Formats: sequence, structure tokens, C-alpha cells
Amino acid sequence: MGFKRMIQAIDTHAGTPMRVITGGVPHIPGNSVYEKMKWLEANDDQLRKLMLREPRGYPAHCCNLLVPPNHPEADAGYIIMEQIEYPVMSGGNTISVVTVLLEMGILPMKEPITELVLEAPAGLIRVTAECKNGKVKGVTFKNVPAFAVHRDAGIDVPHLGKVTVDVGWGGMFYVIADVRQFKGLELIPEHGAELARVSSMIRQAAIEQLPVAHPDYPGIGITVSQLSGPSDDPNADWKNVVTMASGEFSWDDPSTWTGAHDRCPCGTGTCAKMAVLHAKGELELNQDFRHQGIVGNIYTGRLVGTTNIGEKQAVIPTITGTSWIYGMSTYVLDHDDPFTEGFTLGDIWA
Repeated sequence: MGFKRMIQAIDTHAGTPMRVITGGVPHIPGNSVYEKMKWLEANDDQLRKLMLREPRGYPAHCCNLLVPPNHPEADAGYIIMEQIEYPVMSGGNTISVVTVLLEMGILPMKEPITELVLEAPAGLIRVTAECKNGKVKGVTFKNVPAFAVHRDAGIDVPHLGKVTVDVGWGGMFYVIADVRQFKGLELIPEHGAELARVSSMIRQAAIEQLPVAHPDYPGIGITVSQLSGPSDDPNADWKNVVTMASGEFSWDDPSTWTGAHDRCPCGTGTCAKMAVLHAKGELELNQDFRHQGIVGNIYTGRLVGTTNIGEKQAVIPTITGTSWIYGMSTYVLDHDDPFTEGFTLGDIWA
């Protein structure tokens, strides 16, 4: 039995499916996980495409690769892969990675609390996992500093008109718009297609009109959009849906005005939202912010301190959430398979 590639992975979800590769990938060089991520992007991007495109993936899929850490404090390292990018940080993926590391016995679990340090491309992520009967019941991590870039900025969105948005960094740059600006549009699964259309257009307009820069990650721009609004769930303070690009966007081709919704409440998106709220004076330090996703589950965020990123005032967020394992798989690429990077179709892909 011979294959071009044979990859072992654990499949998890927190609404959004988040795969964690545990074996089958050769040594990746680099003096940090960030350098390893850049090497993978430049030299083996086939892995990302193979695992996220059809037939092994679909537009909302995310994937993580466990790698040896470089930092002496870290217990494990991981590289995050999404449909159009390699994010330096992702909250939901971090929760899934911790769940796999502990529930699969890759790192020892200590009940009732396990403390870990992970090395993401963004740097060290300190984690506390609540554990019981061999299961991870909840994961809390201290994220990279988050900050607001634009507040109440007006952008001109073709076919939508003037839209008021915020832009924040929470591990990625998010453009955030209140859904109540769009009459009749609600943050419910039944409105998913229109939410994706509106979100993709806002994202593209923001990319073109609102400059952003992170002093530590040159070249990273706005890549994700978030529509948010009130929740009718008494257990939540706010609700959101994040939309990720699933292909190239063109104003000349309406079929590309779409994307894939994050089915989870989105950890880094929650951090970006909290940074914006704090900058507006609407969220205090050490106050829980219960952020609901489109399928109903909730991440709890909290701002535990302040700092500076370059000349920008920033906040230090934590996120608490849960992920669940739903599969253990070996994925292969047959020598005769012509689709060596998977494939996409315009019915569900941009």
C-alpha cells in the first residue's frame, strides 16, 4: 500500500470544524513557530489546500498542525491554516488544539486543572484547562494583546451604500459592523446566505479604504468580517457571525460576493470586539463579555489588563470556551489522484 501522503488527524468542532494534524508531516525547519509557519507557507502549501479543500474539507473548515515548540517555556507548538491564509492566532483553533493534546494523551492531563503554555505563530499562549473524568470541560487562554484601529469609520460599499464599521486586532484584523444597519437582516442561520454576501462586500470595501498595520506582523491586513448585534439569549451579552473568505473576491463577479461563516463564537474576533468596546468606553477591565455565535454556543471573554503594541494602546484578553472531538482519521493522497491540492466548485466556494 503506497500513497504520496498519509496524514493522521483528530477532528474537532466548536460549531466550526477544526482539524488537528498529529502525524504524517515531515520536520519543518525554523527557529520559532512563526518561522515554521512561513516555511510551510512557502514550501508546502499543498498541505493546507489538501486538508481544507474538497474532498477532505469544505469552506468553513480550519486545520492545525502540531509542531515541536522552539521556546523553552512552551509545551507544544501549532500552526493554524485557513482557506486563504495562515493566521498567527486563532481562538477556536487554540481551544481545539488544547482539547486534542490533553484528551488524546499527547500531553499529561491533571484534574481538575491543567496549565499549559503553547507556542503559536503569534508567540506564547498561556492556557488553563478545566478537566474532569478524562475530558476537557473548558479551556481558558490568555490571548495576544488586542487593540482598536478604527472606530465608527464610514466606508462606501457598492450596492450597500455608506456603512459604519470598527476595525480591531485580536490575532487577525477584523472589520466589524452592527447588523442593525441592514433592514431585515438577522444573525440567524436562516439568513446565512445574505449575511455572507453583505459581510464579504464590507470586508472588501474595508480592505480598500481602511489601512491597518501591526508592528510585529508586517503585511497582514484585514482578512475577516464580523457582523454583530444584540442576542435574545439571557446567557449572552452580544451575538456575532464572522465570515471568512473562501476564495478571491471581485466586484465584477457577484458570484464571489460570499464566504464561509465561522460556526463558533470566534475567539480572536471576540478579542477584537472587546478591544473596540473598551476603546469606546463600553467594556471595563475584568468584566465578563459573553459572546454568542450563530449556532448558539458562547465564548466568554474578559479583559484582564492593558499594555502597548508599538504606539497603540492595547488590552490583554482571555477567552473561555469548549471544543469537542468527533473523529479520528487517516487522510491519504493516492499516487494516481490528479487532485493533488484538492479542488473547489463555484456552487459553495467563492
